[in-house]
Amino acid sequence: MIYELRIYHCAPGRLPALNKRFETVTLDMWKKYGIEQVGFWTTLAGSSNQALTYMLKWNSLAEREQKWNAFAADPEWLAKRAASEAEAIIVERIENSFLSPTAYSALS
Repeated sequence: MIYELRIYHCAPGRLPALNKRFETVTLDMWKKYGIEQVGFWTTLAGSSNQALTYMLKWNSLAEREQKWNAFAADPEWLAKRAASEAEAIIVERIENSFLSPTAYSALS
């Protein structure tokens, strides 16, 4: 199993819009493509409270590439993402890492 850690750094004041988009649009689109989440987190204390951190799980990088690329190119997703950003940009920067659990991890 491979885990993908993604951190979305929002434009000031736009975290509520990102949360709404995940709740009302993105998660349904992920179901369509079989994209599985591990969890979502907001930052209580740290360098910024305008970030959303989440983790996805994949069987392989090939699976990730196939499913993520299909999702990212979906015309419905592209239209709904654009509509959610009609007022202003939501995400300024994305950090992305792929993680492999150690032999002693509870996830292995």
